[in-house]
Amino acid sequence: MNLRWDDLKLFLAVHEQGSLSGAARLLKLGQPTLSRRIAELEAMVGEALFERQSQGAILTAAGQKLLPAAQSMAEWANEAELNVKKQTYLPEGKVRIAAPPGIAYEVVAPLAAKIRRKHPQIQIEVLSGVETLNLGRGEADLSLRTQKPNDVDLVCIDDVSSAMRVYTSKAYAAQLPPHPGLADLDWICWAAPYAELRTNQELSALIPNFKAAFTSDDYIVQVAACKAGVGAMILPQVLHHYAGLRELHGLHELDIDLGPDAVGSLYLVCHKRHRYLPKVQLVMDYISREFDSLRQDA
Repeated sequence: MNLRWDDLKLFLAVHEQGSLSGAARLLKLGQPTLSRRIAELEAMVGEALFERQSQGAILTAAGQKLLPAAQSMAEWANEAELNVKKQTYLPEGKVRIAAPPGIAYEVVAPLAAKIRRKHPQIQIEVLSGVETLNLGRGEADLSLRTQKPNDVDLVCIDDVSSAMRVYTSKAYAAQLPPHPGLADLDWICWAAPYAELRTNQELSALIPNFKAAFTSDDYIVQVAACKAGVGAMILPQVLHHYAGLRELHGLHELDIDLGPDAVGSLYLVCHKRHRYLPKVQLVMDYISREFDSLRQDA
C-alpha cells in the first residue's frame, strides 16, 4: 500500500474541520472532488476512515489508527518546507489569534500594530470571545487561554501570571468609606450568556446575597462603565500596570485583598502541526516578547 501525502493531507483536513464541506472550503476544492478522493483513499486502505453524519464526519476506528501517522507526515512536511526556504524568505499570510475579550482589546490589538509596522505582509485576525476555539479543527492558529491545555496535540509556548485586583475610577474611589470591603462596592460583572464565568462566581462566593450593579456581555462596555464611575471591576494587576491600560483608562487600584487564590494566568497555545509555520512562529515570538513586557510590569 503506497499512501500519498496529498491524499493524507485531505484526510487531515476533513478530520480537523469536522466535515467534508468544511474541508472542501478550506482546501478550495469542490465537495464531490474531495468526497471522491477520500473514497479512493478508503479503498486503498481497505476500510472506511470516516463515519458520515448529518452534522459532519467523525473518524472510524481505522481512521483513528491512521491519524497519528498522517499528523507526523504533516510535521515532517512542515519541517522539510522550512529547511528548503532561503534565509531571505519573508513569512506572509493571515494568522488567526483567539483571545478572551479583555486580552484581545488590551494586548492583541495594540500588538497587531507593532507586527504590521515591521511585517506588512502579515495579516492579523483576532477572534475575541469567551469560548475556547478548537485549534485541531483549524478554528484559529494561536490561542491565548486562561486555562492550560491538556490535549497532547496542543503546545503551551509561553505563559504569564498576575494577581487579580479591584479597580474603580478615581471619582468612585473618593466616595467610598475608609477601608471598604467587598460588600461596600457596586460590582461590574458579566451578563448572560457569560454569567457563569470565574469573576461572577467568586464574587457570589465572597459576598452574601450578591447582586451585580451593572452587567454586560461586552468587555469594552464593562470598562467604560468602570471608567464612568458605575462601580468596581476585578482585573489582572499586570494589565493595569501595562502602559496602554494605565494611560487609556486611568483606573484606580483599591487596597482590597481578594485572597491567595486570586491569581490569573494566560497561556499562549498552538497546535503542534502549526508550531513551525513561519508566519505563526513570527507572531508567537511577538506575543512572547509582549509576555516579557507584562512580566516586567508585574
